[in-house]
Amino acid sequence: MKKLYTIIALTFLITICKAQIPNPALIGYWHNWTNFNAPYIQLDSIDNRYIVIEIAFAVPTSSSDMNMLFVPEVVTPSVFTTKIQTLQSQGKKVLISIGGATTSIDLTTTLNKNAFINTMTAIINTYGFDGIDIDIENGNSILISGGTITAPSNISQINLIDAIKQIMANYRSSHSQKLLLTMAPETAYVQGGQSAFGSIWGGYLPIIDGLRDSLDVLQVQLYNSGSMYGIDGNIYTQGTADFIVAMTEAVIQGFNTSGGMFTGLPANKVAVGLPACASAAGGGFVDSATVKTAIDYLRGNGSQPGTYVLSNLGGYPSLKGMMTWSINWDAVSTCASVYQYANNYENIFGVTIPISNPLSSTFLEIYPNPTSGQITILLPTDNATITITDILGQQILKTQATQKKTNLQLDNNGVYLVYVTTNQGTIARKLIVNR
Repeated sequence: MKKLYTIIALTFLITICKAQIPNPALIGYWHNWTNFNAPYIQLDSIDNRYIVIEIAFAVPTSSSDMNMLFVPEVVTPSVFTTKIQTLQSQGKKVLISIGGATTSIDLTTTLNKNAFINTMTAIINTYGFDGIDIDIENGNSILISGGTITAPSNISQINLIDAIKQIMANYRSSHSQKLLLTMAPETAYVQGGQSAFGSIWGGYLPIIDGLRDSLDVLQVQLYNSGSMYGIDGNIYTQGTADFIVAMTEAVIQGFNTSGGMFTGLPANKVAVGLPACASAAGGGFVDSATVKTAIDYLRGNGSQPGTYVLSNLGGYPSLKGMMTWSINWDAVSTCASVYQYANNYENIFGVTIPISNPLSSTFLEIYPNPTSGQITILLPTDNATITITDILGQQILKTQATQKKTNLQLDNNGVYLVYVTTNQGTIARKLIVNR
């Protein structure tokens, strides 16, 4: 077949980057408080590999008043907003997380539902957050009281789904783009639906299902869990490679419950959620080597690390990435080595380069040679790093360019994203190669 090379402008890629979380992604929660064991970190001093930062937490005024509050500690609101903008200028996404371990959310009444919608919309607009994270661990809104996954009967749960939809609609109306949405439920509320469907068991399944079209990342907390059923009918224990693999495949493949079938999510909407170090959680910490063997197997890059056998033998190459509680714990040396979790993410996935200024891509020129398969890249500056990935974010090539004109070999058909990082940020182009 005749060779045809086409360079496509980044218009559609720019739209995606504004609306979506990069794949793969390292996602971390950030404490909006001081803690002796995991101290406060200035928001713009976080390790650069964290490209999604979940701010913990927005909370209700009281257990009965769902007017939501968020006030930055340590710095003023204006300084905090500036630090968010700094991260966003680097291509990072900053989300506000709702709830936390001790917060109860109850939207049983229309009054509480409307208060929740109005105050969360105000918080998002005040600080310029890119999205919201649902990390609700207590309250009626995440409990099963009858009905099914697709038709829940708990009014508080129904109101939560409707409220999130309205908050997202408000954002789209005022910002002309999608509000990012992530969720971090505990295992009992998700995979636990296989053993029972009531109260906490399967409590998030109607929420995930009701918001699946808007959901960007599901990052189940694979810690503080105990043991859970896998979709193979066997029980797996937290803190093991089998638990990581089994729990992750369950939400991708889906599973049956007494409340109906939970339809799985695409792998590119699923991240593995683990504690940064042993002290960051009550249980479920997994050492770096075990995490790597589990995720390599999940992504189809490694051998089976335990007894659990993937039902999809080829694995899930487009797995979204990794999430941790928390960035603050990852940064300290008293629990593990400094940024051990981020280091392990890089070891598994490589480094995801966010597009900090997509419009500058017009200054990056790519010239393919239809005869040799060689591509010539004209760069805006010397000493740039070139990274080429496939459309799913899998790294194909990474190299350092010492001159503005650099020649590379790319013989395979496909769609590629070419990222170039300089000291002024990252630019990108999309390259389609057909032979």
